[in-house]
Amino acid sequence: MRPLNILTMGIVLVVGACAGSNEMAAKDEMAKKNMSHAHMGHVTKSWQDTPGNKGLLTTAIAESKVAVQHAGFAAGKPENLKWMQTHTHHVLHAVEPSLEGKGPGLGYGVIKAAAGCAKHIGFAANSDGASKNVKTHSVHVATSCNNTVARAQEIVVVGKNVLAANDAATAAPQVKKMQMLSNQLLSGADANGDGKITWKKGEGGLNEAQKHMGFMAKGESM
Repeated sequence: MRPLNILTMGIVLVVGACAGSNEMAAKDEMAKKNMSHAHMGHVTKSWQDTPGNKGLLTTAIAESKVAVQHAGFAAGKPENLKWMQTHTHHVLHAVEPSLEGKGPGLGYGVIKAAAGCAKHIGFAANSDGASKNVKTHSVHVATSCNNTVARAQEIVVVGKNVLAANDAATAAPQVKKMQMLSNQLLSGADANGDGKITWKKGEGGLNEAQKHMGFMAKGESM
């Protein structure tokens, strides 16, 4: 009986060791996946230096809404130079607050928030253990956010043209362009004229980024 007991104990030890090894491997895999999910959370839920520690995409959308509103205000009085320039200052504060110290925006800026969104969703995709779902939709989100950065940078150029104008007739067409670009921060644009706005380069805006973050989260059962 004694040899049998020793054999039995050996089997138990081996089985226990295998179970422990499998459990550690599962925990390691979960930790890797959670790192990917953590970066997704930086985009949608919380980041350390944003106003109220909101997610980077959430912040970019909020700043864009301010830009849209004030670009609309500016375009509402194309005959009034002072009015257009006042609200152009407000648009620039929402887009790039380093250019405008005060304004109705959050003080973070579309450019910084959208660029941060693209950066952190890239971190999510490149994390060990990132799923195919994350890798796929991260491209869509990052492209749409980078499109937004490019549009915001163009708004800065156009806004400076408005502020440099000496008369309403010169400023008004630039304000109209600023309004169009501000709207595209969220909606994107149909760059290829096929009647659709997708996530692709030159098209998708923050609405598209938000949509694909939703797809990503659903695929991760989050």
